[in-house]
Amino acid sequence: MAIFSVYVVNKAGGLIYQLDNQSPRSETEKTFSYPLDLVLKVHDDRLLVSFGQRDGIRVGHALLSINGIDVNGRYTADGKEVLEYLSSPSNYPLSIRFGRPRLSSNEKLMLASMFHSLFAIGSQLSPEPGSSGIEMLETDTFKLHCFQTLTGIKFMVLSDPRQAGIDSLLRKIYELYSDFALKNPFYSLEMPIRCELFDQNLKSALEVAEKAGTFGQSS
Repeated sequence: MAIFSVYVVNKAGGLIYQLDNQSPRSETEKTFSYPLDLVLKVHDDRLLVSFGQRDGIRVGHALLSINGIDVNGRYTADGKEVLEYLSSPSNYPLSIRFGRPRLSSNEKLMLASMFHSLFAIGSQLSPEPGSSGIEMLETDTFKLHCFQTLTGIKFMVLSDPRQAGIDSLLRKIYELYSDFALKNPFYSLEMPIRCELFDQNLKSALEVAEKAGTFGQSS
């Protein structure tokens, strides 16, 4: 069981909080000899596989690390330019890890805004008046759960499809938001949530939910 991430979106569709709890990315690490038999291209300042998928490495996967050193965009964490480093035969053999690209901050903002629009469309498409909007989206690899408050704040949790108790968890997150964000006299509903106590208590709530399967019940 796993809870992947938490999003909080304000009534205007702006992302005011996001936490990555677990990363379900499919990753593959292989040892390569020279020349590298994969074609890489730069897209949004990330190195992606554009041709030559093999052994679980697919077109669209990002280059994540070389010899255990993380890759950030076009550079390794220790400052090497990746394409230049890969073009030198003397650097091989190399252990390279590929996987689904990590979402950037801008992409998370865009996706939160898109879901806000889909939520509104779902409410309008309902044949019954007073629809609550989209409460759950289900795929074969994850579920997206959404709880909207009376003030229009949306709490979203992405979880493993088998994870139980998300409805209770969403309401617990709302309680934490009320206790640690709303009671702050310097906070307004449209502002990003920057509160250490909220972070700490949210992480504890997610840990309890994952272990118990249902929030507030022992396993």
